[in-house]
Amino acid sequence: MLNQLKNELRKAGDKRRAEVSARFFKTGKGEYGEGDVFLGVGAPKQRLCAKKYADLGMGDLRKLLLSKIHDHRSVALYILILQYKKSDAKGQKKIFDFYLKNIENVNNWDLVDSSAPQIVGDYLLNKNRRILYKLAKSPNLWKRRISILSTYHFIKNNDFEDTLKISEALLEDKHDLIHKAVGWMLREVGNRDQKTEERFLKKHYRKMPRTMLRYAIEKFEEKKRKFYLKK
Repeated sequence: MLNQLKNELRKAGDKRRAEVSARFFKTGKGEYGEGDVFLGVGAPKQRLCAKKYADLGMGDLRKLLLSKIHDHRSVALYILILQYKKSDAKGQKKIFDFYLKNIENVNNWDLVDSSAPQIVGDYLLNKNRRILYKLAKSPNLWKRRISILSTYHFIKNNDFEDTLKISEALLEDKHDLIHKAVGWMLREVGNRDQKTEERFLKKHYRKMPRTMLRYAIEKFEEKKRKFYLKK
C-alpha cells in the first residue's frame, strides 16, 4: 500500500506547482524549509489520498514522515488525524505518542498548523499540558510553533489560559513565524472574548513584536487598532 500511495502522489504531482511551493515554503539554502522537496500535489488531492490509505500502519506512516518529500509527510499527518478521530482513548494516546516521537518531521508551518491542534491539542484538552511549555522553550522553530498552535483546540473550547501563558513565554521569540502564530492565537482568543485578549495586550503590547501585534488586533475596530499601534 505504501508504494501505491507514493506512486499515486507522484502521478498527481505538478511541476509548476512544485516550483511555486518550493519558493513559498522557503526551501532555499539558509531558509526555514531548506532542503524540502515538493511533488506539487494540492491539498484536496492529498486529503483524498489520506482517506483512500487511511488504514496505513504506523511503520509505513513513519516512513512517510521520514521522507524528504513534503507531500509524503503531509499525507501521513492527514492519515494520522483521520485515525485519531476514529480511535478510542487508548488509540488516541498511541497516536499522540507517535506524533511526539516523530515531531522532528513535522517541520514546516503547514504541517504544524494542520496537525497540532487536531492531535496534540485535542489529546491534551483534559490532561496535563506540561509538554507544551517544554516545546515552547525548544530551540527548534517547529516545536515552538506546535506549542502555541496546539492551544487552538483549547481556544475553540473557550479555554484560554495556556494560550496566554505560552504567548507570554514566546513574546521575545526572534522568528517571524512565531510572531504570526502567537498573534493569530491571540486574535482567536479575542474573537471569543475580547476583554481577555485586551487584558493581555494592555500588559504586553508595548514590547510585542510588530507582526505579532498586528495579527492580534486585526479584527479590532479602527480606533482601537490605532491605539495599540501607537506604542
